[in-house]
Amino acid sequence: MPALLQAIGSSEQVILKAAPGAGKSTHLPLCLLQQQVGDVAHLSGKIIMMEPRRLAARNIAHYLAKQLGESVGETVGYRIKGDSKVSAKTRLEIVTEGVMTKMIQSDPELSGIDLIIFDEFHERSIHADTALAFGLEVQQALRDDLKILVMSATLDQQALCTLLPDAQYIESQGRGYPIEYHYSPLKPNEYLVPRLAQLIPRWMAQQSGSMLVFLPGVGDIVRLQQALVQQKQHHANLNNIDICPLYGQLDHQAQQMAIQPSMTGRRKICLATNIAETSLTIEGIRMVIDSGLERSAKFDPKTGITKLDQHMIAQSSAEQRAGRAGRLEAGICIRLYSQEMLQQQVKVPLPEILRSDLTSLQMELIQWGALQADELMWLDNPPQSNLSQAKDLLQTLGLLDVNGQLTSMAKLSQGLGVEPRLAAMILKAQALGAKTVSAAIALVALLEEPEKSVLDISHSLHRWQQKSHPKTARLNQRSQQLANKIKQLNISAFNSQFSVSSVDAGLFGVCAAIAFPDRIAMQRAGSLGEYILANGHGASMPEHDGLAAEAMIVAIDVMRTVANKFSPASAVNSQIFTAVSIDVREIQNELPHLIQAKTQVQWDDSKGKIIAEQQQRIGQLVLERRRLPKPEPELITSALLDYIRRKGLSALPWNDSSNNLLHRMRNGRDWLPNEAWPLLDDSDLLAQLEHWLAPYMLNIETVAQLKKVNLTQALLAYLAWPLNKSIDEWLPTHYTLPTGNRKAIRYQDKSQPVLSVRMQEMFGESDSPLIAQGQKKLVLELLSPAQRPLQITQDLAGFWQGSYKEVQREMKGRYPKHVWPDNPATHEATAKTKRNFNK
Repeated sequence: MPALLQAIGSSEQVILKAAPGAGKSTHLPLCLLQQQVGDVAHLSGKIIMMEPRRLAARNIAHYLAKQLGESVGETVGYRIKGDSKVSAKTRLEIVTEGVMTKMIQSDPELSGIDLIIFDEFHERSIHADTALAFGLEVQQALRDDLKILVMSATLDQQALCTLLPDAQYIESQGRGYPIEYHYSPLKPNEYLVPRLAQLIPRWMAQQSGSMLVFLPGVGDIVRLQQALVQQKQHHANLNNIDICPLYGQLDHQAQQMAIQPSMTGRRKICLATNIAETSLTIEGIRMVIDSGLERSAKFDPKTGITKLDQHMIAQSSAEQRAGRAGRLEAGICIRLYSQEMLQQQVKVPLPEILRSDLTSLQMELIQWGALQADELMWLDNPPQSNLSQAKDLLQTLGLLDVNGQLTSMAKLSQGLGVEPRLAAMILKAQALGAKTVSAAIALVALLEEPEKSVLDISHSLHRWQQKSHPKTARLNQRSQQLANKIKQLNISAFNSQFSVSSVDAGLFGVCAAIAFPDRIAMQRAGSLGEYILANGHGASMPEHDGLAAEAMIVAIDVMRTVANKFSPASAVNSQIFTAVSIDVREIQNELPHLIQAKTQVQWDDSKGKIIAEQQQRIGQLVLERRRLPKPEPELITSALLDYIRRKGLSALPWNDSSNNLLHRMRNGRDWLPNEAWPLLDDSDLLAQLEHWLAPYMLNIETVAQLKKVNLTQALLAYLAWPLNKSIDEWLPTHYTLPTGNRKAIRYQDKSQPVLSVRMQEMFGESDSPLIAQGQKKLVLELLSPAQRPLQITQDLAGFWQGSYKEVQREMKGRYPKHVWPDNPATHEATAKTKRNFNK
């Protein structure tokens, strides 16, 4: 601690790596507040400590306030989304990461703040990475006195030290208790929950204390909880044991039951997701069972859909989980995987910024004034593909203009404190009246506090109105906060008190369509629960759900789930988790801008002809069709190009000439990379059909007529001058032999050029011919008089001096009429037999 406090006092940047339970989140903040060491006595300003999870932020604030003999909100306070307890006296604020980003955006100088602490930074949430990038720029440009402390038990210190080369690095082993490890891997085809249901009673019977079990998801927790409750009837040793779930969506009271000490004479089995990996000391835990599994989301920018994947945890996560067993006394960690499996895993997990929807981040960057993400300092630069998709969505929502700048609506949205889709929904609802604004407020509150296993969100509204929703108090508080923020913007048709009883569930569909225009969905013909989204992606819901018969819905929450061998309930599908019904007439009346008229011309394989339609569409969804007479030639060409894209380049009339030219072009790109070759891979040629093929499709109106297209001419035009002239010089189609005969050169992609020639016609030559500006030797395939390969070589001189003798000995007897000289390197080349040659 003295070395750490000394570093904080003398350096603007400090990196702390300390074992679980060492006191990073508790002992250190107290020391800083009490200023026990003179070097940090000048930290008179506020300290902000960021936590990745709301549960940890609340609990740490309560713990520290209790140590000071105070209530939360005095010296120690917290701010989380929708809830805060701070006062003018507060010197230490525990905040969640999204709140920290908003604090920096609203006051870039961070007035009155002396120190920012990034706790549990190993989790690498997108908010933590963003806040660190912003904080470093503030430190560099505005506040060279601002101090930044980054800390965790399992830091990637090499990456952090590279990003912060001037930071002081402190490492502490802490005072954890010894942990006894047991490895008990799942057998092939053995399911996780049944195995745990066997192991847990056995270990509880053998050992004292409480147990923490890490599971990959909420579904696994619920199934295991049910199995253990049933076992209580058969295991007397489970009678004095409480079974407590712990995950992020659980209400605050249930979370506290999992964390607080058990009643006297009772023990606890806490079933948790990775929320319990860090920052929480769960009283009484001395046993940990680690499934070794977690679920993480990966965003696909092409579909706008997130895929939920279950996989093995990283080594750092395994270390964090095991550390829970040794916080209060000597503990036991049972791992449902082998030590060898663990050593094969990555050291640290893939950061969220590399696998997430970056819509909110893109908004933050533009608000910050960073037109390009790489203007800031990141541990990992956000992927450009995800940023581009985010920018497109923001423009669709009306939050960015064509120049990529924030619109006036986007600037208003910053005062709402909700994600961009929901902000656009609230602000656009203004134009539809006060009732629609009320519905938008209610929808935001319900989406932020979702009910588990409730698909139709209008059902959640009904329970809220009946005061039977499990989070009614939280919903009431959040909706009033949003209503007050809207009034403060002073632009709204909504100027009365929000009342959930007056919210019209029938307006939810329009509100959701404003926020999620890409997820308006139509039912597949004759398939209950099967839908096509406006973005072209398919998704489904259980056919027994009440919404499954609706012709049109807005699929608010869609996740692509991936099958895995650990759970019998898993399936491969894009699943709809939250949705609401909508009628096409509502869109036509209230949101007509979402509907576009489009002339669609395409080749119908089944009918063998061009079909032209005038369509009314929402994205990829066709609402109405009207058949058109024969379309314009350019539309026919476009339809045939789409056909080629569907079928691939094999749909085109390739011949020896065009195939050879394409191979030569691709070889030229590889062998002469300094020349200005166009894009030539199959995917590139398909993407560029309008550029290189369309001009050669005049008067082509059917697939059958495609055979008239001259691909050689099209490719040469695509190659453009001067390459289309130089290619014959650099990569000739033929080579003229010493005998005067011309032989074709064989070109193939990613292969050496080959010249097949009878051996006698290469007599007198000392080396293989060169092409490609002298960069490539031809591979000589030397043939017998019967055109059979005798030798393949690029070293002609070496062949004449070496293995030619064996060829000569064998061939003289087989082909006595042909010339087989003793010194072929000096002999005259010939295409004749001995008789013709002597003449």
